[in-house]
Amino acid sequence: MTIVGTQTKYEAILDFPRLPAGEEFGVVSSVATDSQDNLYVFQRKDPVMMVFDKDGNFLNSWGNGAVESPHGLTIANDLVYITDREGSVAVKFSLDGKPIQILGQRGFYSDTGCEVAGELVPRAAGPFNFPTEMAPGPSGDIYVSDGYRNSRIHRFSADGQLKNSWGTPGNTEPGQFQLPHSIMVDADEKVYVCDRANKRIQIFTADGEFITMWTGMGGPNNMVQDRDGLFYIAEQAYDGNPDCLTIRDGDGEIVDRWPVRHAHGLWVDSRRDIYLGLTTFRNVDKYVRN
Repeated sequence: MTIVGTQTKYEAILDFPRLPAGEEFGVVSSVATDSQDNLYVFQRKDPVMMVFDKDGNFLNSWGNGAVESPHGLTIANDLVYITDREGSVAVKFSLDGKPIQILGQRGFYSDTGCEVAGELVPRAAGPFNFPTEMAPGPSGDIYVSDGYRNSRIHRFSADGQLKNSWGTPGNTEPGQFQLPHSIMVDADEKVYVCDRANKRIQIFTADGEFITMWTGMGGPNNMVQDRDGLFYIAEQAYDGNPDCLTIRDGDGEIVDRWPVRHAHGLWVDSRRDIYLGLTTFRNVDKYVRN
């Protein structure tokens, strides 16, 4: 048994899910759980969604041919929100894989002048050009980080009408982004953006007004918030520090941090157990809170 954490204690369970005989994961892009703490694993192969119970037993799968390039995943109110990066759409599904809503036009890319995904774009533009994550807010509005070939955050009404966008290319000033990689919205409709290449998290109002930023981290791949208001961030290695999982309070102060295998996706369930979606290692690690 491996125990990690200093202020909080977790038991690490590597390669947690039990796949059917003969099956292997593809690149795991992200993970999330539903209201029953069933685990959804969003992978870059068909079927794109693999579903397991809270003990890691396989339940079902869906999504053959539905997603060209799986990237971001959020589950809220038992609805599944994903982004199809190369497909350039953001899609809402039911838990059993029925498409409910599509934002964007598949195969249409807004004119940002970017030719290499992840590089600083020449100019910001409208939806979408390689979107990274989709998340609903408590108002019903939907937010999409548009990051690999754009530098914008887009806010849509519940019925899919674009309400506003914000963000410009850059590496220093508030509201500037290089690869906004993940997005989450809290109960007060504050919008948290993982500005990965700039190694910071920027926080905004729903209208895109800058509030503050958190720094002193590796490139943030993903972040979520638990029921107690703590934030969990999957950080890339930086300045000699390994890839890590960091827990911060509502003011951005570090509560705990420990090294992990490189994690692209991250989720915390109702019991505050942590799941990490692994691209390089093609699996899911679980950290069970003691």
